[in-house]
Amino acid sequence: MEVVHHHSAFLLPPAPAGHRTSLSYALVVLNQRLPRFAPLLWQHANLRLCADGGANRVFDEMPALFPDEEADVIRNRYKPDVIKGDMDSIRSEVMDFYIKLGTKVVDESHDQDTTDLHKCVSFIRDFTSDLDKSRLCILVAGALGGRFDHEIGNINVLCRFKNMRIILISDDCLIHLLPEGKSHEIHILPSVVGPHCGLIPIGMPSKSTTTTGLQWNINGAEMHFGGLISTSNIAKEDIVTVHSDSDLLWTISIKKPQDRLQIVIWDPNDGSENKENLHILITYLPIFPVVGTAISRIFHHGEEDCHSDEPNSPHNNGILVVDSHG
Repeated sequence: MEVVHHHSAFLLPPAPAGHRTSLSYALVVLNQRLPRFAPLLWQHANLRLCADGGANRVFDEMPALFPDEEADVIRNRYKPDVIKGDMDSIRSEVMDFYIKLGTKVVDESHDQDTTDLHKCVSFIRDFTSDLDKSRLCILVAGALGGRFDHEIGNINVLCRFKNMRIILISDDCLIHLLPEGKSHEIHILPSVVGPHCGLIPIGMPSKSTTTTGLQWNINGAEMHFGGLISTSNIAKEDIVTVHSDSDLLWTISIKKPQDRLQIVIWDPNDGSENKENLHILITYLPIFPVVGTAISRIFHHGEEDCHSDEPNSPHNNGILVVDSHG
């Protein structure tokens, strides 16, 4: 049976070349509030699309994540490659701004049978070669929260494109599809996600679902609405395995900064700390590029020397950001 591996590495700063995941990311921004880690998702993506009014969100809200920089500097830096949709939400001045920067605008106002997310996923599918589709993962920012009918429409896109990796993301959680008939291994990064999670049958009842790695595992049980579904579960292991005879939605919480961060004052020359046991957390640092660069280097290389050549790096002052639960 095919084993499918699922990761949340996109919530960590990109690894240096040669250490990166085999996945290739595309980002779709919808017309909901940007998650606080939107710059990090942007950094991971090779292709960035705004679904109609998602362009307003990037234009208005991305500068607020960089309060020490000029708004237009940020707007020029975070320029979408494509804006696509029925164009009933994007403001004219936002469209004009990005067109002048070279963004491609695809007006599909004639198509009222599909959502803007569906239109963007279709564009990415057609844009990507068959060779690369097996490595493609689409991150959808602003997919959850707001109107419930919009959320259901976004979940329906997961089912319409069930052979593509698509992850719906908000500030609070992520959701993706676990297609039936495969063995799924979900690799938990406890510094950034969990522990709260759920497995929900979608489209049809599951006659048999089996899991490992959860506080309340399922052992061949049937799941359906009106009966058993697994919500408010807890991820207990670093790997959660799932096998089901029908499609399931997997959801897991994304930790807030106050749940994840603490500052440790550490003298690298003191020798009192075991550096190998420091689980360095770097997910909230795209807003602070110098810090993120310095800590990412250590996280991905496991360097013994914590000194950084970045002039304002906290490592030169012996400050590390680490997992508060580690």
